[in-house]
Amino acid sequence: MVYENILQEIESRQELLCALNDYIWDHPEIAFQEKKASNRIIEILEAEGFAVERGLAGLPTAFSASFGEGHPVVAVLGEYDALDGLSQKADCFHREKEPDTELGHGCGHQALGTGALGAVLGIKRFLEDCKIQGTVVYYGCPAEEGGSGKSFMVRDGVFDDVDCAFTWHPCDSTDLFSGRTLAVIGVTYHFTGVSAHAAGLAHIGRSALDAVELMNVGANYLREHVPQETRIHYAITDAGGKSPNVVPAKASVFYYLRSPEPDTLLEIYERVNKIAEGAALMTGTQVEVEYHKGMNSLLPNTVLDNIMYDNLKSVPYMEYTEEDIHYAGKMKDTIQNQQTTFEELLAVLDHEDKQKILPGREDVIYRFIKPRPSIEPLMYGSTDVGDVSRVCPVSQIHAATWAAGTQMHTWQAVAQGKSSILHKGML
Repeated sequence: MVYENILQEIESRQELLCALNDYIWDHPEIAFQEKKASNRIIEILEAEGFAVERGLAGLPTAFSASFGEGHPVVAVLGEYDALDGLSQKADCFHREKEPDTELGHGCGHQALGTGALGAVLGIKRFLEDCKIQGTVVYYGCPAEEGGSGKSFMVRDGVFDDVDCAFTWHPCDSTDLFSGRTLAVIGVTYHFTGVSAHAAGLAHIGRSALDAVELMNVGANYLREHVPQETRIHYAITDAGGKSPNVVPAKASVFYYLRSPEPDTLLEIYERVNKIAEGAALMTGTQVEVEYHKGMNSLLPNTVLDNIMYDNLKSVPYMEYTEEDIHYAGKMKDTIQNQQTTFEELLAVLDHEDKQKILPGREDVIYRFIKPRPSIEPLMYGSTDVGDVSRVCPVSQIHAATWAAGTQMHTWQAVAQGKSSILHKGML
């Protein structure tokens, strides 16, 4: 193994990294409010001799920490934000909230940010041992969930001097995270009308809720006339009140628009704006467009992905105990609607990977690396890593941190957030 010193360094930091993961899990923080997580990571990096810059792009919880000098400048992206509504007790095999919070790490970002820290500590050791020129930078990236922190950082030129960037994401399996994602725009349409008594004086009222409903009908008819990969989804965030005998004077609807190509998405966005204007015209109301955010689709880099995948295959794989297998089996029993069956995975594995399968309980922990697809897939989610990929080459992986079948943004993912399985996958 060429990078034995990196692996040795990470091995020696197990206690530190697992404690950091657990601390961030114990103190979940929502987008742009990740003060405890970012401060704890910064404390460790400063103690290790990294030069820290806080408040990047005007975001209080965004930072960089660099070590070394000159090029190449290699970035590792870290995240640490939690999700609202996913409070869950650790190592619990049923849905049970933590008593004092509504937040939970349902996407594993406590491990994502911690694993990224382990990576830069390993690369620092490599630079020191080999006495070579180069800079490694940990980028603390807030608000991936709903806030698109990296998009603000890209707009502010934070990554302009970076030669390449790497990141990873917790998952139930290990593979190269390669392919296109969907670009996304988040926007709210606020309608304002005229309130009136819905029985006695309905004719003088102008219903903002009617406008919202007509807009949604129009947007649904648009679905036939956009590229098939496009996604249009919405939520009525303000229905104008709870009294049916009052014509609602205010109503709002929040839209997510997604499509693979940013230029196409902008055209769809303009068409949806026209639909909103039409709904306002039909109902005699006014509409205000509140643009929240936009994220680019991910631009894969084949050269970096090839290197990443080869190195991923050569890293010694984790070993699981009987306790790990039992734990994963109990957690898997709580999961319905498995995305991929074990039989489907087994059919595409090569001989080497089949040797890594756990005898007897191969369906509860995926102890192998999934093969690369022959064609880069289109993933129907969105990530602000896509914005970074538009200004510097990016490559990323998934690593198995959860029992087989665990899906992101679920209580099961939160429950496993401090488990031995997660610690091993993160390392």
